[in-house]
Amino acid sequence: MIRLPRSIALPLLALVVLLALFPAYGPLLFPAKHAFLMQKLAGIMILAMLAMSLDLLVGVTGLVSLAHAAFFGLGGYGLALLSPEYEAANLWLVLPATLAGVAAASAVVGWLSIRTSGIYFIMVTLAFGQMGFYLFNDSKGAGGSDGMYIMVTPSLEIAGTALLRLSDKMTFYYVVLALFVGVYFGLRMLLASPFGRVVAAIGVNENRVRGLGFDPDRYKLVAFVIGCTVAGLAGFLAAMQYGFVNPSMLSWHHSGEALVMVILGGMGTLFGPALGAFVFELARYGLESMTEHWLAAMGVFVIVVVLALPKGIAGLLLRLARPRDEGDGS
Repeated sequence: MIRLPRSIALPLLALVVLLALFPAYGPLLFPAKHAFLMQKLAGIMILAMLAMSLDLLVGVTGLVSLAHAAFFGLGGYGLALLSPEYEAANLWLVLPATLAGVAAASAVVGWLSIRTSGIYFIMVTLAFGQMGFYLFNDSKGAGGSDGMYIMVTPSLEIAGTALLRLSDKMTFYYVVLALFVGVYFGLRMLLASPFGRVVAAIGVNENRVRGLGFDPDRYKLVAFVIGCTVAGLAGFLAAMQYGFVNPSMLSWHHSGEALVMVILGGMGTLFGPALGAFVFELARYGLESMTEHWLAAMGVFVIVVVLALPKGIAGLLLRLARPRDEGDGS
């Protein structure tokens, strides 16, 4: 795992502080759009969790998966299917049950997929992702192509006493922010562990890792399950935020967008894909408001960034930070 220089860590910390202060000071800066922007930022942080979880597979382990959105959507559908129609679901029950279901599904898909490699792995995961899409798209019990509504936001209670009002947009925003930061540090701790070092080594040279006596398939399977489970958590939060799920959450197009976020931000850095999610979504929001041909403009934007920054935004920041840190003796 790449060491995070102080000259990058401090601005990232400042960004988190600004996100934490936005609900309080946003109305002064954006009085007309504060509620919308707070919801938008929460949605971007959810996508940043999705991008970081995909980076564990693509940027670290070397597994380019096009089924990642399937587990994002599975997390959302887990909440929708387990929620009572006109009552608040118990978050203590539905969240662990949903994540356990996502982990079990990803274990099966991963166990079958890691038997292949390279382009074959990409195609197998694409096939599994599309299977998930059509499973929910054609299922009447899951609402079919129309999707499902979540009528009441889940409750977080102990002995009938509400700990958090998750239906409150500001409370939900801070829950997402806390989980966003927690996922980042959790994945960093994972990659700093002996397990994480083996996984990173697999991404560099799998044959050498096998020669050292490790079984790469086992490590890849565990990494796959962890990454997909975090994606399921992001999907669960997205379903809570919008109160709605539909099959498009599982489509390969959504996996492709997450992959673009990882590439824009810088693979294998964790903080890079998170930044990539912010850049991608804010650029899309800006271009949508400027022109009806925003898709073409978005394509040009992505191409320019990838050509100008082959190692992504994180690569540029690390390159700029090294001389400064070396000069400071850090």
